[in-house]
Amino acid sequence: MTKDNARGSGAEGAIAAAPAVPAALPYAVLAAGVFAVSSAAILTRFVQTYGMPALPLAAWRLALAAAILTPLVLVRCRGELARLSRRDLGLALASGAFLAVHFAAWIASLEYTSVAASTILVTTNPIWIAALAWLVFGERPARALLVAIAVALAGGSAIFAAGAGGATGVDPTLGNALALAGSLAVSAYLLIGRSLRGRVSLLVYVWLVYGAAALVLLASVATTGAPMRGFAPVAYLLLVALAVGPQLLGHGAFNWALRYLSTSFIALAILGEPVGAAALAYLVLGERVAPLELAGFVLLLAGIYVGARAERARPPSPRLSP
Repeated sequence: MTKDNARGSGAEGAIAAAPAVPAALPYAVLAAGVFAVSSAAILTRFVQTYGMPALPLAAWRLALAAAILTPLVLVRCRGELARLSRRDLGLALASGAFLAVHFAAWIASLEYTSVAASTILVTTNPIWIAALAWLVFGERPARALLVAIAVALAGGSAIFAAGAGGATGVDPTLGNALALAGSLAVSAYLLIGRSLRGRVSLLVYVWLVYGAAALVLLASVATTGAPMRGFAPVAYLLLVALAVGPQLLGHGAFNWALRYLSTSFIALAILGEPVGAAALAYLVLGERVAPLELAGFVLLLAGIYVGARAERARPPSPRLSP
């Protein structure tokens, strides 16, 4: 991991610093990351059965992930940390703050609006990323990628329409706004990662990001007075599983792939999470899939497939950092 922190001057140096890898490897790593993140819903549900509120749960997830990485970073990456520019350090911390806002806003949105509305809005991030990546990185989205995003979002809408209940929440306007804020925040998190991953090693980047996110979430927990302790030991074991699986392996895979694939396609591929989550829920919890949900899964996978073909045909990005 420490080999991928070579620095270049300007965009050409950043591109040259990226190690050559087999063409299929970034797609395989991204698929593995989506599968790892798909386990988050089941693990979170198990943790919540022990009475842990959502915000402390998110804070524990990020704090444990940062704590697990700390000894490795201090042993292997001290030199890189010392050489890190103030600008890159500030961007990494900002990325972590955006990740924390994503968790906090999305979790809060579920208290005010329906799960269907919240999830549809929070998964609109491929739209914002495609637009911003064009403006910031010069990554003009191919027509095929735009079609893929539209198909995948239609699939996501079908999935969550199938699970929508009659209630719309106590304050749908506020809840929908929070979900949209969560979508914009995760878009910023991925785009900043796209900028930094050409100059900062994966290990240092994710450690800074997860640590910053954990601090923001812990401050939010302290403000709300939500409990962080007093739960059954098995709940904390499940939190470790959340930190290692969805956070370190899942988000770690996304951040690794940011160096090789466009941000728009990565955001599109992440929409495959409901498919993996549904498969695991069927195997672990025996949850059945409704016909409309199955149709949505097919559309999601079709959108990701079309997006992958468009990504393979995409010329190299003219620049990786703004």
